[in-house]
Amino acid sequence: MEWYYNSNRIPYIVNAYLQLFRMGNALMGAIGVLVACFMAIGLDIADHTLNLAISIAVVFMFICGGNALNDYIDHEIDRTAHPDRPIPSGRLDRRSALRAGVFMFVASMLISFMTRDLECIAIVMVACVLMVAYELYLKQRGLVGNITIAVLTGMMFLLGGAVVGSMMNNMVVALMAMLVSIGREISKDIEDMDSDEGRITLPMRIGTRNAAMLACAFFVAGPILSIQPMIAGTYGMLYYSVLIADAMFVMCAVSVFNDPRKAQRLAKKAMLVALVAFILGVIRF
Repeated sequence: MEWYYNSNRIPYIVNAYLQLFRMGNALMGAIGVLVACFMAIGLDIADHTLNLAISIAVVFMFICGGNALNDYIDHEIDRTAHPDRPIPSGRLDRRSALRAGVFMFVASMLISFMTRDLECIAIVMVACVLMVAYELYLKQRGLVGNITIAVLTGMMFLLGGAVVGSMMNNMVVALMAMLVSIGREISKDIEDMDSDEGRITLPMRIGTRNAAMLACAFFVAGPILSIQPMIAGTYGMLYYSVLIADAMFVMCAVSVFNDPRKAQRLAKKAMLVALVAFILGVIRF
């Protein structure tokens, strides 16, 4: 009877961990680093099959670890905001979530050593430290927390380049992603100003209008940086489709003053358009 009970609990527990890790986000991150590898060297990624597999595993586990740590830290907030998550719903205890998060972070770092590349290993190590610092301390620190998330976003592109030996090829897209991500994070803080608890966000410190002006500056800085590959002739003609994304970011810069929700949502779409432009730019005719 006991065996029957335990065997039936296995799918129940597995499903709780899958929700804890937020597998959809982890899969998107794995796809993202694969795209970043392609952006760095194009179709030559076929010569780096092992490192591609390693980078996918590293990013997948890193995101799973970050999500588990987030649920462990925010368990009280989730009782109201996300009561269906594993911890507040009682399907998983906090200690198990913490152990799972630590395991994923450690596994991510250890697997990165298989690349035998110092740049790749350093990026993963720094990313893990930043993620833990963000969840424990920096998330409540306003702009510092925003910058941390933006840096982590950009580091994914650097990792994609590093595992195929061409990190510098992704430097512009990484910096562009960082800049517009800061603008988007500030926009989200303006939008959530009334509902944020336990945080001292940038809009709370300097006011919504001043925060909007700063977000506007970052939204504009990204498109300015995107012009550099055009001048240098880094990519093919299809890269000029990035101008569509640039126009969308300018719209974000304008709308953030009156509708920060629209700005941050449009910025997410613009980032996707910009990513497609960089991918197309690698293809030369």
